Formats: sequence, structure tokens, C-alpha cells
Amino acid sequence: MSRKATTDKTPRAKPSASTGRFSYEGLDRVLHEKARLGILASLAANPDGVLFNDLKQLCALTDGNLSRHLSVLHEAGLLETWKGATGPRPQTMCRLTANGQRRFTEYISVLEQVVADAQRDTQPATPPPLSKRRSPA
Repeated sequence: MSRKATTDKTPRAKPSASTGRFSYEGLDRVLHEKARLGILASLAANPDGVLFNDLKQLCALTDGNLSRHLSVLHEAGLLETWKGATGPRPQTMCRLTANGQRRFTEYISVLEQVVADAQRDTQPATPPPLSKRRSPA
């Protein structure tokens, strides 16, 4: 048996953000990871910056985990770090860049839309009045 080739030349719609109501194109993997989201939220709440050790405690991360996540965020241009010393110990300060602040704000807007969509689409249906309900037989 041979298969007949289809000659359907109908143009197919290309997927886009406008065709998928729940596609959430604004969700970015760099920002979406739990630890990085916590880091970004901590830095957004402290625009003058946060010391590495304070950030480690705020986000409940180990030195190694925090360093790795800071590297990812730094490579993405979302934060800046600089080293200084107060007393005998060096300290690292972290702060969001202007781009990091903008992207985090946009990201939060997308998350708010996700929550709004979920709340709207999961509202419990209002049950009919008792007088119109059928009793189980």
C-alpha cells in the first residue's frame, strides 16, 4: 500500500503569544528559578545593595549556591557586584542594575497575570438555590 501525499497548501498559523492565552512569554528561566527569584526580590527591596552574607541569610543559601546564582544573574546583566573591605575581612556588595530592576518589575507583572488568570478561571461555580436542587434518590 502506498500512502497518498497530502497537498494541503493551507497556511498554518504560527504560534505566538497572542494565540496562546496561557503561554506567558514573559516568564524567563533566568529569573524564574526559586533561589534567583528570592535574590532578585531581596535586591529589589534594598536598592542600595545587600552584602553577600546578608543575602545568604535572607535567601537561606549556602556560599556556593549563592555564588553560582549571582554569577548567572551577573552574566545576564541583572546585577552588579563589587568587593570592599571593612576591617580585616573582604565583603561583597550586590545590587540590581537598571536593566535588572526593569526586567524584575516586568517579570512580577507577568506573575501577577498568571495569578489573576488562575483566580479568574478557578472561581467556584455558584451552586443553584436549594429550591432548585435535586435531592439524591
